[in-house]
Amino acid sequence: MSDPIVAVVLAGGTGTRLYPASRSDRPKQFLAFGDGRSLLAETVDRAGFADEVYVLTRPALAEGVREHAPNAAVLTEPEPKDTGPALVYAAHRVREQVGDCTLVCLPSDHHVQGDFAETMTDAAAVAAETDSLVTVGVEPTRPETGYGYIKPGDGVETGAGRTYYPVERFTEKPDQGAAMRYRHHGYYWNAGMFAWTPDAFLREAADTELGPLVDALADGDPERGFAAVDSVSVDYAVMEATDDAALVPATFEWDDLGAWDAVSRVADEDDDGNAVLGDALTVDAEDTVVATDGHVSVVGVSDLVVASYGDRTLVVPKDQAQRVREVVAELRDEDLF
Repeated sequence: MSDPIVAVVLAGGTGTRLYPASRSDRPKQFLAFGDGRSLLAETVDRAGFADEVYVLTRPALAEGVREHAPNAAVLTEPEPKDTGPALVYAAHRVREQVGDCTLVCLPSDHHVQGDFAETMTDAAAVAAETDSLVTVGVEPTRPETGYGYIKPGDGVETGAGRTYYPVERFTEKPDQGAAMRYRHHGYYWNAGMFAWTPDAFLREAADTELGPLVDALADGDPERGFAAVDSVSVDYAVMEATDDAALVPATFEWDDLGAWDAVSRVADEDDDGNAVLGDALTVDAEDTVVATDGHVSVVGVSDLVVASYGDRTLVVPKDQAQRVREVVAELRDEDLF
């Protein structure tokens, strides 16, 4: 009998680029964008192919996680320090509790349509068969500058007949010209979804800047381990450093709901290209995202994001939606986020 598949859903962040819908006490994964179910609840449901599902979060959000995902086990990391330390901690804890298994690691804020389970079970099988760190790559549909890219090598077939591609290179977020070249030359988007065995991942992480955390967890002292490492993404700390990374292409539609401009790609648009979440009136408006938990009217505008939640309102050109993080940085400095 093969080892079980365990899904680990990452739900410890805030989602600052979706301010003001997301706030320090109302993180993005608890929000609903469409049918009334939160992003976290939808992600946990998508992970139903796994034998067990864990949600990794920070202590302050644990109760909210239990409300949105009552059938998932909850892990709380000692300190939020990005996906590198988070996934090291998850691999160690799940191995303690479950034993030998294959992990599939999923962000809690993605939009997915299609056969998600098939791709992720294939990725888990490749990880188990090859003892490698598997990333799920998404074929680009546009020259996106907000994502990282992955250059694949030639396809390799496992003994069980599954095809994967050794990773030749990870690249950071490119400029427009580079993004166009990457798409033309067959690169994939780095979607932040992974599969590996705990042993393989901890082995590779031990040879990186996350090594002190791996050692401290083995000694039963997670607090010491988190204190010894900096905040770092798993892509930068482990995936870009390992020689054992493999790519499995996604067979589903995907979008990262990371910023307000993404809403126009996943929500229904009217005849003028406006995407509306909530109660809003648009008059002589075009290609605008309007999102609110109250009511918003927009008149005679185009290519804007107008987001109004509670006592906060944001207006920004849609093509500058990433700059919301600048607003959040200033609000945090003034303890107003």
